[in-house]
Amino acid sequence: MQVAEHDTAPRIAQDLTRFLETRREQIAQRWADAALFRAVFTVSRDEAVEACKAVVDALADVARTGRLEDVGAPGFGAVRDQLGRMSASRSRAGFAPSHIADEVAGLREPVAALLRAEYEEPAGERAHECLLALTVLMGTLRLVVMQTTVSAGEELIARQREQLLEVATPVIKLWEGIVAVPLIGTLDSARSQVVMENLLEAIVAERSQYAILDITGVPTVDSLVAQHLMKTVAAARLMGAECIVSGIRPAIAQTIVHLGIDLGTIVTRAGLADALAYALNRQGIVVSPRPVAGASPR
Repeated sequence: MQVAEHDTAPRIAQDLTRFLETRREQIAQRWADAALFRAVFTVSRDEAVEACKAVVDALADVARTGRLEDVGAPGFGAVRDQLGRMSASRSRAGFAPSHIADEVAGLREPVAALLRAEYEEPAGERAHECLLALTVLMGTLRLVVMQTTVSAGEELIARQREQLLEVATPVIKLWEGIVAVPLIGTLDSARSQVVMENLLEAIVAERSQYAILDITGVPTVDSLVAQHLMKTVAAARLMGAECIVSGIRPAIAQTIVHLGIDLGTIVTRAGLADALAYALNRQGIVVSPRPVAGASPR
């Protein structure tokens, strides 16, 4: 989008820069009451005013370079974190990105009103060109805010996914020297990596000799899942722990055989209780049923 002819563009950019610098205080005072700033900077209005001044300064820096349409202009770098905080706060409050974009677009009119007052002929060509340049610059600010909103959203989703993976793959200490990981749901590469890391850390922390991988809650096992399991077993062995896989259901056993996957080197048990009994027995601990009350010994 061209804001002016080539020979007049630098002059218009200079006019816009000068206006933003001289009217910095007035613009900040008007913006401080806007929802975008007021909802984030709640300690005092002065805090909101200072935040607004920082954004005006950034716009002036961008205008000074003449890169009105460049979202990567260095001037925006100083306020990207602040804009990210603002957009993230509005997102947490339940507002959609389109609503945030509208709030940013709403910042233009108070500035445009001040800019028109700068000219003796508000409808004149020079005033029109400067207003057009302001519109382009504010549109670029809108894009920058949208970028930070999307980026913040992606980072939040990534953090939540990591937290969910950690919660979904707990390592439980069953006995002295015995830990277990009850797996529920589908295993993919990312989750398998978390399983391996958590299990190895638990083996070191608990000085475990036995680690149980219970796959009772895993719906299907394919070659990829089996490969992940074998890698985890191998890593546990390198840490000095014997790994036991439990919970292999009949359907999964048939699938493993059909795929030709060799689990012959891995100790397997039907269920978690069987795996625990095996590990205890290997430690010399014998588990026997409790006598029924009132039954006569034989």
